[in-house]
This record gives sequence, structure tokens and C-alpha cells, in this order.
Amino acid sequence: MAGKLSKVNLNDYQPLREVIFNTLRDAIIVGELKPGERLMEVKLAEKMGVSRTPVREAIRKLELEGLVDILPRKGAHVADLSIKDIVDVLEIRASLDSLATSLAAEKITDEELKELKHINAQFAGFVEKDNLQGSIKKDVEFHDIIYRASRNEKLLQIISNLREQVHRFRVIYLKDFGNNRELIKEHEEIYESLLNKDPQKALQTAHTHIKNQEKAIIKSIKKYDLL
Repeated sequence: MAGKLSKVNLNDYQPLREVIFNTLRDAIIVGELKPGERLMEVKLAEKMGVSRTPVREAIRKLELEGLVDILPRKGAHVADLSIKDIVDVLEIRASLDSLATSLAAEKITDEELKELKHINAQFAGFVEKDNLQGSIKKDVEFHDIIYRASRNEKLLQIISNLREQVHRFRVIYLKDFGNNRELIKEHEEIYESLLNKDPQKALQTAHTHIKNQEKAIIKSIKKYDLL
């Protein structure tokens, strides 16, 4: 089992079960707990300095989110990733992002456009510093503004249901900072389409952005043997 998990902060304002859940989820998403790795309640509880009960609850919740598989007589392990999983999820995301961005082109406010430009500048700054966590945070914020600007609550719910799976792939993609410099340009193209209130251009740039991400993720997986 990966050795970076440590005792959790028991002074956190969140309930303990949520702290444990978030800690394990983040460890899976960033690759600290790797696909196929066995999740043993006793060892995880010892590493985090807690009892087995909140660990067990967290593992069950992670199963519901598709990040963990629990098999009879084999126990729990981190859900495997495959090239097909990535293609399937990103095909859906390409369609959802395209729709959200085209809707946003008609409904986004001047204040949201200003915020979008500011966040992409922050993203670029983190990329130049090779700051992975900062890059991830600002990439999420960039797209979240666009999703909100679509003004479609049902679409937001569907996108939210894919969030954790997409985030696993986002980490793989953003680890390669060569990709991120191209990503800055693609963000700028999306921003321009929204600024110009051009739904068709917005749809095209968003779709291209996700399809390029899919290609880069698959390339990174093969290059670094991540599966």
C-alpha cells in the first residue's frame, strides 16, 4: 500500500467519516492509491489514526462513486482504469461540455467573463511554476464557471455525477506540463468564443478541447505505463 497516507486532522470541522472519505478519495484521484490496489481497513485505519468504522463507511461510499470495487472473498480495491473507460467517460464529457459552453455563450454575464479570464491567467501562472495542485484547482474553476453560466440545472447535475471519474483523468493529463501550455491556448479560444457570444464556435472549441485531452491522456498512460 502506498506510504504517503498519514494521520488525518481530527480537528477538521467536517465529520470524521467525511474527512476519511475525502482523504481516501483524493489519494485515489492523485494516484497515491493506484488502480487495482487492495484497500485493507486495518492498515488504512492505522495509517490515518482512526478506527475501522469510518474507513469502512468511506470505502462503501467510494464504491458508489465508482472509485472502488468490492468483490466477494476478495475485499475492496481501487477501481481499475482502462483505455476504454477513459474514452467512454471523455466521449460523454465532450458532449456535455460542448452543450454547456454553447449555452453559456448565450447566457454568460460580463462578471463571469471577467472571472473566467482571471482564472485562466492564474492557471497559466501555476503552469509556469509547474504547480500541479494549483493547475488542477484552476482548471476545475475555469470549467465550473462555464457550467454555471449555462443556466441549466439538469445539465449541472449530470456533469456533477461524472466529476470524480473525470478528475482522475484530469490529474493524469495535467501531470505533463507540456500539455498544460497547450491547454492555456485552448482555454483562451473558449473564452474568446464566449466573449463573442458565438454558440457554434463555443461548441466547437469545447469539443476540440476535450478530444485533445483524451488523446493526451492516452499518450501519457502509454508513456508512463500508468495502467
